[in-house]
Amino acid sequence: MRTVDCIQKKRDGLALAPEEIRHLVRGFVNGSIPDYQMAAWAMAVFFRGMTPEETACLTMEMADSGDRIDLSAIRGIKVDKHSTGGVGDTTTLVLGPLVAAAGVPVAKMSGRGLGHTGGTIDKLESIPGFRTELAPDEFASQVNRIGIALTGQTGNITPADKKLYALRDVTATVNSLPLIASSIMSKKIAAGADAIVLDVKTGRGAFMKSLEESVLLAERMVDIGRRVGRTTVAVISDMNQPLGYAVGNALEVSEAIGVLAGEGPADLRELCLELGSHMVVLGGRAASAEEARRLLERLLDDGSALLKFHEFLAAQGARVPGEADRLLGRMNGSANGGVPAPLGKEAALRLAGLWRRQLPAATFTREIAALRDGFVTDIDAEAVGSAAMLLGAGRETKEAAIDHAAGVVLRRKVGDRVEAGEPLAELHWSGGLAEGRTEQASRLLLEAYRIGDGKEAPPPLIRAVVTEDGVRMRNAVL
Repeated sequence: MRTVDCIQKKRDGLALAPEEIRHLVRGFVNGSIPDYQMAAWAMAVFFRGMTPEETACLTMEMADSGDRIDLSAIRGIKVDKHSTGGVGDTTTLVLGPLVAAAGVPVAKMSGRGLGHTGGTIDKLESIPGFRTELAPDEFASQVNRIGIALTGQTGNITPADKKLYALRDVTATVNSLPLIASSIMSKKIAAGADAIVLDVKTGRGAFMKSLEESVLLAERMVDIGRRVGRTTVAVISDMNQPLGYAVGNALEVSEAIGVLAGEGPADLRELCLELGSHMVVLGGRAASAEEARRLLERLLDDGSALLKFHEFLAAQGARVPGEADRLLGRMNGSANGGVPAPLGKEAALRLAGLWRRQLPAATFTREIAALRDGFVTDIDAEAVGSAAMLLGAGRETKEAAIDHAAGVVLRRKVGDRVEAGEPLAELHWSGGLAEGRTEQASRLLLEAYRIGDGKEAPPPLIRAVVTEDGVRMRNAVL
């Protein structure tokens, strides 16, 4: 089989056979197909696209190019969640313990961040003592014991995807729908999930800028899941302004703790309830999303989700506040029959405060004030993320260190009234920043806000849900 024939076939808009896709992927990974030929094929795909059958085949070939994680030792239906990325996207920190508290096992592999802010691993590493590397047997044992474990990704998951993405990044072929879909789904399949819930971001702070292209991406990924035997649901959520108020690792952990304690930003809570409901249904713990939502709301409001978070952190080596042990010890001692009782609101808030005090705090803060009276009409989420990165919350290169305490806290969001001189946002940073970075971040953040005379409603958070049965629009039409 000649590689040039595969390139020509795709250039002419024809579908490749499974053996031709297998030849391309395996040859690229083992080095027998050079970069320039794979780049030519990627460009042909960029312009000609791929059929659903081709996309599913490419996905499985990339999933099979390295290690496949075996989660069979873990009891129950394993449901994975993936976000296409956004600013202030703290959902994993809430969803993991919340869904585990509902009885669905959470066996999560996450990575580090590159760009706007840190990844889930970076966020958890802001908690003193937390271990992000678990041996496979330890990982499975912990999920079976407490319902949740989280570890860093191994170095050999989907090497074909890593190599192809690096090539796409320098050949202007990143924005190809089938290549994006197969990249995301290959990693989820290799990670061993039985079912998958996707959070597809849409808007200026997201990879997919328009609702139409976000729906198309979601449909393609749900179709891949169907074809390869993984039930998949995609929720399309708005990223025209940051999710929640915190952007930055320790700041986001603190905000997630608030949601787990039954408080926190309404939009972050709402998105977690939406995503979590689908995870609980796919995990077989509820017959409908409505039933699942009622269960999850109760687990947030009675402190059960926060208690599971506490258990998860302790299991992975986090330094547990002594006061927390005493608080929980008193409660467990008073529970009927020795069975732990729900925390309740007051105790949950006390436990949340104890964990928040464990988090690192920035050395310096600065408020960014409004220049005029009016209503916030728009916040450029991407600019907010860039400001946080300038302060040290994100990486510009894979080797760069991050400041876990750095970031941005929004004080106003779309629809809020503000007077001239009142704070719009707050910068957090520590020493050692390059000269001018705080000033640059300040300007960027101020420019991210638009203030007008009339009040505008915040953009709808949930735009659509995509399942194997089709697209259900919410608060929007295509």
